Amino acid sequence: MSPSRPVIAVAGLGIESSTFSPARTEAAAFHPQRGADVLTRYPFLAPGQPLREAADWRGALVGKALPGGTVTAAAYAELTAELLDRLRRSGPLDGLWYDIHGAMTVEGLDDAEAELLHRIREVVGPDVVVSTSMDLHGNVSRDLVHRTDLITCYRMAPHEDAMDTKERAARNLVDLLTSGAPRPVKAWIPVPVLLAGEQTSTRIEPAKSVYAAVDEVEAANGVTDAAIWVGYAWADEPRNRAAVVVTGPSSAAVTAGAERLARGFWDARHDFAFVAPTGTLDECLDAALASAARPYFISDTGDNPTAGGAGDVTWGLEQVLTRPEFKDPSGPTVVYASLPGPAAVDTAVRAGRGATVTVTAGAEVDDRHAGPLTLTGTVHAIRHGDRDAEVEVVLRVGSVHVILTRLRKPYHHEHDFTDLELSPRTADVVIVKIGYLEPELFAMAADWKMALTPGGVDQELTRLGHHRVRRPLFPFDPEMPEPDLTARIVPPSNDPLTVLDA
Repeated sequence: MSPSRPVIAVAGLGIESSTFSPARTEAAAFHPQRGADVLTRYPFLAPGQPLREAADWRGALVGKALPGGTVTAAAYAELTAELLDRLRRSGPLDGLWYDIHGAMTVEGLDDAEAELLHRIREVVGPDVVVSTSMDLHGNVSRDLVHRTDLITCYRMAPHEDAMDTKERAARNLVDLLTSGAPRPVKAWIPVPVLLAGEQTSTRIEPAKSVYAAVDEVEAANGVTDAAIWVGYAWADEPRNRAAVVVTGPSSAAVTAGAERLARGFWDARHDFAFVAPTGTLDECLDAALASAARPYFISDTGDNPTAGGAGDVTWGLEQVLTRPEFKDPSGPTVVYASLPGPAAVDTAVRAGRGATVTVTAGAEVDDRHAGPLTLTGTVHAIRHGDRDAEVEVVLRVGSVHVILTRLRKPYHHEHDFTDLELSPRTADVVIVKIGYLEPELFAMAADWKMALTPGGVDQELTRLGHHRVRRPLFPFDPEMPEPDLTARIVPPSNDPLTVLDA
């Protein structure tokens, strides 16, 4: 190793995979970047940036997909084979930055990220130091902690600190390699709690205070990094639960820090609540129509594509279109985002703007709650070239502006609407397939509610049918006994781990 300028590869695959969605995710959905193109993902690794100059960075393969269904075995095999081959051709390495999400489920495989890291280690060898960055909605098994040396995750939900977290993971790795210090001590504690992200937003208590303690623990002497994972609620694997990991040179310091964070999360379990008022979709619509607040946002949560929903559940839109208030074009202006319907989009594109068309969309992937929906409306806008949707069409049905897409797409930014000649700020009601509102939408909303709608990411977790998660587990077992929240010191990555715990 060259302590002054270590050689570091960058690799990883990231997705949230709902096992309660019938959707499947293929390799193309990851939009993989390769070689030097990988480094363009990260502003702090731009040429001339201090961190870029501190090491010889070598991109292997990094792919990130929209949350969705289980990854097919073929897609995983294709992507990992290329990733491993590129690592083989990267030459001798001092370090690896493993940039993942942590909630990827693959057909026939549990704990996919730990398995991928195991295969990576077979290629790069046991002496390469690994730093892992994750989403706080990822899952952290003992196996994953063992195979990495440094590990961290976001501290904000919504994830406004995503790039800060990635930079911290990269910087911690460079600092460790250039210091010549031994591999850090890792204190891991699984916390038997599994809650939806919408119940654990750091915008509100108790998550706000629970996560504030992370900075305090990290500031202690002998600690390098501290992290709390909420876990991913919409998959059913033994590893799905909350977790804490604290790393650093001092065994006593990381143990004390991990136990403090785990205890804080566990003690707050009954206090976690949804980040916004909730209700049925009809209750939310009634509240919106009775309110003077404009725009009034409603989250159609059960089919949220950025949590793993298929995105094409028609149940919510069907309920909206049956409301008498929205039958007439002069009724309250409603924007609904969105519903995939490739054939419907093609029909609207052929007809052109201003045309009246009858199309059928949705329920091609998830038809468990409602079937395909037939709509008659006027083509308001057409847009080509979106990275996710490919083609978008706005169909005005009564007073409802329905966004139809060729492929599913999340709607998180104001320009997602204004690019389609829609004005969310002047709309009466904006309904988005989402959970908690992303920052731009949150800032735009005069008021909002979360509709507890059905789908692959149903917020009512206990009705989904988890049967493989480790029990007892809160809230599935509300009267469960006090868990063991003592820190487990996980051996360094180059030492054998004889007993695994998911």
